[in-house]
Amino acid sequence: MKILILTGKFGMGHWSASCALQQQLEREGHQVKTVDFFDYAMPEVAPALYRMFGWLVKYGGGLYNLFHRLTRNVEGEMPLAGAWVEHLEDLLWSEGADVVVSTHPVCSGVVARYKKEGGEVPLVTCITDVTCHSEWIHPGTDGYLVASEEVCQGLVAKGVAKERIFVSGIPVGAQFTQGTPNRGKRELLIMGGGLGLLPRGDRFYQQLGALPDIHVTILTGRNEKLYDRLHGKYENIEVVGFTTQVDQYMARAHLMLSKPGGITVFEAIASRLPILVWEPFLEQERENARFLLEAGMARLATKEESACLEAIAATLYDEVGLARMRQAMEQAADTMCRAAVCALVEQLAGEKVGA
Repeated sequence: MKILILTGKFGMGHWSASCALQQQLEREGHQVKTVDFFDYAMPEVAPALYRMFGWLVKYGGGLYNLFHRLTRNVEGEMPLAGAWVEHLEDLLWSEGADVVVSTHPVCSGVVARYKKEGGEVPLVTCITDVTCHSEWIHPGTDGYLVASEEVCQGLVAKGVAKERIFVSGIPVGAQFTQGTPNRGKRELLIMGGGLGLLPRGDRFYQQLGALPDIHVTILTGRNEKLYDRLHGKYENIEVVGFTTQVDQYMARAHLMLSKPGGITVFEAIASRLPILVWEPFLEQERENARFLLEAGMARLATKEESACLEAIAATLYDEVGLARMRQAMEQAADTMCRAAVCALVEQLAGEKVGA
């Protein structure tokens, strides 16, 4: 079976989910290709578009949040969806896909428009945050992979048939499994996401490195300036730039301090790694954080540096609290069917053949 995964590199969450889905589907013997549809449809424009998104996240978050709130319950066709249908037709013809899996709402919208115009291809949409935002909902979607039962209920309330919704969790790589934290010093892992969004003040890192019996690993992502400024400066702080070995750093940690991106959240759940969540600003990350906090899988840290340091110490030295968070993650993982995507695409491909 040939499966086409469509995504975009707005941050790395959508792309990471696509790679995890490809890994999972290929293990079942399917032919899978993952395509950055924005780069495919407009290769000369996509790099600038991604740079603009990065700028918006860093400096224009208020505008981003306003748009997100205003469109939360607004259903409608994606802008430019019609203009991109021709590109999608070319891609489907060249790849001979039996099923399309989308990990980006715009991609789902383009496929929905293609089907509205008479195209025939099964569509599975994988929602990559703990959200039921209407941007993900499109007529012609044959199945939704969602993060939690709460998201399932939210989609049903917006008119999606429950039998089309599968609680799978957000897809993560098979390498993310329950780890064994270091037995020596307590290990704190700090992640700033693909854009390296971390505190800038030296005082934060000075005080962090001085905490007793703690070793800190900071993943700075693509923030090369922060890497250069921190690398080798503090005895108890290890600084790592962009890496593909995140699973190994999670496996050895007792606690992770991170912004609550959808992929990061579910990588931590798969690793049973308690999370200290930086108070989020972007709307979808607030939804992710709410999911974690209500389930008892995380605690909240404000971005004010001294308060953040207090939260780190209070959580990292709390053995009982860490154990409870790990147990909550175990319970959450038990409700998710990570194999749902394989069963769903096989079912849809079979229906297409039999049609």
